[in-house]
Amino acid sequence: MEPAEMNTIPNGKGHEAGEETTATAIKSQSEDAAHTDRTPGNAEANLPESSEFLTNVDDKKTPRFTDFEGKTSFGMSVFNLGNAIMGSGILGLAYAMANTGIVLFIILLTAVAGLSSYSIHLLLKSSGIVGIRAYEQLGYRAFGTPGKMAAGIAITLQNIGAMSSYLYIVKYEFPLVIQAFLKVDSTSGEWYVNGNYLVIIVSCSVILPLALMKQLGYLGYTSGFSLSCMVFFLISVIYKKFQVKCPFEDFGHNRTLVGFNTSIASDHGGVEMTPEGSPGCTPHLFNMNSQTAYTVPILAFAFVCHPEVLPIYTELRNPTKRKMQHVSNISIAVMYIMYLLAALFGYLTFIDKVEAELLHTYSRIDPYDTLILCVRLAVLTAVTLTVPIVLFPVRRAIQQLFFANKTFWWPRHIAIAVCLLTLINLLVIFAPNILGIFGIIGATSAPCLIFIFPAVFYIRIVPEEDEPMRSPPKIIAACFAILGVLFMIMSLSFIIIDWTSGSSKGSSGH
Repeated sequence: MEPAEMNTIPNGKGHEAGEETTATAIKSQSEDAAHTDRTPGNAEANLPESSEFLTNVDDKKTPRFTDFEGKTSFGMSVFNLGNAIMGSGILGLAYAMANTGIVLFIILLTAVAGLSSYSIHLLLKSSGIVGIRAYEQLGYRAFGTPGKMAAGIAITLQNIGAMSSYLYIVKYEFPLVIQAFLKVDSTSGEWYVNGNYLVIIVSCSVILPLALMKQLGYLGYTSGFSLSCMVFFLISVIYKKFQVKCPFEDFGHNRTLVGFNTSIASDHGGVEMTPEGSPGCTPHLFNMNSQTAYTVPILAFAFVCHPEVLPIYTELRNPTKRKMQHVSNISIAVMYIMYLLAALFGYLTFIDKVEAELLHTYSRIDPYDTLILCVRLAVLTAVTLTVPIVLFPVRRAIQQLFFANKTFWWPRHIAIAVCLLTLINLLVIFAPNILGIFGIIGATSAPCLIFIFPAVFYIRIVPEEDEPMRSPPKIIAACFAILGVLFMIMSLSFIIIDWTSGSSKGSSGH
């Protein structure tokens, strides 16, 4: 991109450094808007795709953002960012706790949540210094076109992988839910239990209409409903902890034996006893095995929301860095609590028998359990409503990379969404083993978006006269970037070990 791109003002024209003051820029914008279209509702449509910022050449002056008026409330912004954080990874956290123990898991979860909040702080501070609210443009300001391309590609790959993982859940879980509700063990190939058809139907009827929204803030209501579905999942996991007795027997085994194992008299303390006495029913505070090392990247990926932070910041009503940091902290705190409770009660229910996908473990007890069927349907609803939230940053990255100086145009807006959903549907339908490739993508793009990019952008963008290179904030940011590189190396190593050993043990998911 040409350097002039960074000097774009809302009327779509460039200006030289010092050529215009803020008042002149606003006046010029008003005049151009009057000549172009005097209808107030169309003024926003004439803004270029890269108009989320105004560059201030003198970094010592207060940065000037555009006069884009954010309309999204604080609560809706929390819902949107919380929904961006929440993903299918919550289903695997009980398994992660089984491989670390309760205390070690809590330590790791707390550390990752804190690091994620710090990473958002770096992004927001860099954004405030230069007046930019686009991840890709921060990359451009820090490293020029290579930085912008790297950020755009990382966001695109990471979010395409996340959307594909969500639609994989729809493809494989939705038919099972329908069969369970119909109480049909086997089918004759009916279309309504064909995962490929269901993915297309869900994409066209639910995801596409939501993805065509012009602004991310409009999805606050669906985000709130999606989070309520996950709250229902969490409540059900807690409830089931007190209904399922350990050890449990598979549904296919003798029901009399199951009744024997679950009807043993309790001791004087009221705790259910089992004839096995139960090494396998005793929770571990600390646990180390071959799977323990996978927990760290799983937890790190579970807090990936950074591509959505700046778009949500842009649309926040009366936006300030402090206000957006509060939005981020509340979202991360709520997700931290939900992750911890889901992992803890899921683990305490099944202990060593918990599977990598928690709902599969419940299905082993009774595949026709009405509550668990409703939970699975709620999870399907939640991940389906998350796809449009994740699609917005991808479309924004494509617009920033290829249409940065173009005004908003509905046909292009719609075409990008349709093409992205078509691509993702094709991947989900025709590439059943693509998850390994997405594992590589997640192991490279997620550490970049969480750790490396925010840190190096911060180091490059914050002026040395404000914070010298050897100042504590920049030293901490450099260590943060190094930590991201270590995460990337560790994650890639685990995936390669899995491939070479011929078994896929690691699980990833956002």
